[in-house]
Amino acid sequence: MTHEQQLKLQAHLDRQLSEAEAREVTKWLAADPQAAALYAELKNTRAALVGGEAGIKLPETREFYWSRIAREIGRLERLEPSRGPALAEADTWFARLRRFVVPAGAMAGLAIAALLALNQPLDEALFETSVQPGAGTQASTDHDYAHGATLVWLSFPSQTGAGSGQSESSN
Repeated sequence: MTHEQQLKLQAHLDRQLSEAEAREVTKWLAADPQAAALYAELKNTRAALVGGEAGIKLPETREFYWSRIAREIGRLERLEPSRGPALAEADTWFARLRRFVVPAGAMAGLAIAALLALNQPLDEALFETSVQPGAGTQASTDHDYAHGATLVWLSFPSQTGAGSGQSESSN
């Protein structure tokens, strides 16, 4: 059964159809058991709703009842504690302090995090050091695999006997 047909049954129950349409729906109800079952259900629901409505009577008139509610709301609004000037001033001072302290604290936290991230100690596992002594010459090589750099330090005796050092670097 389509939605339009269901609406037509409801309209027939509410007596909103013309006489010709009402006769057509009556014939349809006699021929279609599904439509007749829905019509009976709609009729029972309507009867339950009409019979189930309890007439609630107020001891006062409607206007008096709502005026009592309005008076009670007004009374509760007047009882709300008023904010004195000292409390308002303290809130303003505290609000100003909070507006400064919260962003300053956040910036300080970010600065500390950045300093800790940039000041990481060099990891000893990232470097490989090898010393290769030669005939009077010493060479020390450091490899930084993370950055792809190699440092070679050469030490050899000079003619005066004092050691001098040279460094050579390659990437």
